[in-house]
Amino acid sequence: MENIPEITIYTDGACSGNPGPGGYGIVFLYGQFRKELSEGYRKTTNNRMELLAVIVALETLKFENSIVRIYTDSQYVASAINDKWIDKWIFKQYKNVKNPDLWKRFVKVYKKHKVNFIWIKGHSSTIENNRCDFLAVQASSKQNLQIDTYYENLSLENKNTLF
Repeated sequence: MENIPEITIYTDGACSGNPGPGGYGIVFLYGQFRKELSEGYRKTTNNRMELLAVIVALETLKFENSIVRIYTDSQYVASAINDKWIDKWIFKQYKNVKNPDLWKRFVKVYKKHKVNFIWIKGHSSTIENNRCDFLAVQASSKQNLQIDTYYENLSLENKNTLF
């Protein structure tokens, strides 16, 4: 019988202003192994960083069909999956959905694994969630931030409209 990896992942996103500089933090736990990832963006939103943290975490996994437990303090992300909002969004082809670029990217990688989302209260006593928050805030404060191209282009388009 094949040994299917069971991985625990904690994710968090942060934004200084909304929109503003943002970042995500990820903690992977697998047996005795631990890995942390983070990245910062110069202009984005908190929800985008929360969702991007989950996407990057799932994209980082080396083996498909992994059993994944994701802990997030984002009701936006957890409810989209647990309350089946995502199914409606897919059916409607993401019409009138915020962050469609990220949700489409999420769906592609989500389908490769067996994922269970667990919502946890942010800024509480959950050590790994607090670590993710620290990583996300730290990443958003770096000197050389990445560009959230979709978001910045969308912001520019909205500024150029007359109404």
